[in-house]
Amino acid sequence: MSETNKMIVVTTPTVPEKTVVRTLGLVRGNTIRARHVGKDIMAGLRSIVGGEVTEYAKLLAESREQAIDRMTDQAEELGANAIISVQFQTSVIMKGAAEMMAYGTAVVVE
Repeated sequence: MSETNKMIVVTTPTVPEKTVVRTLGLVRGNTIRARHVGKDIMAGLRSIVGGEVTEYAKLLAESREQAIDRMTDQAEELGANAIISVQFQTSVIMKGAAEMMAYGTAVVVE
C-alpha cells in the first residue's frame, strides 16, 4: 500500500484495516510519451553488451508516476480518499510513442 498526495492507492480490492463506505466510480490517468533519439542510440548500444536499459526504465517510471498523479487528481475531484484495484496498461500509439494508463475504483474509506 502506498499513499500518493494523502490518497491511499492499492492494487487490492480492499484496504487493510479500512472499510469502504462509498464507491464513487472508475478513475484513470494517462500519459503518452515518445522516445528520444539520443536515448535510443544509448539503449541500442546497451543492448549489444547486455544489462538494464536504464534510459527506458527511467522513462517508464516517470510515465507511471504521471499517470498515478492524474488518476489521484481525478479521484480527489470526486471526493475519494482511496483508490482500490489499481492496474496499469500500456498501448503503442505510433512508432516510438506509447501510452501509460493507470486506472482503479475511487472510494471513500473509514
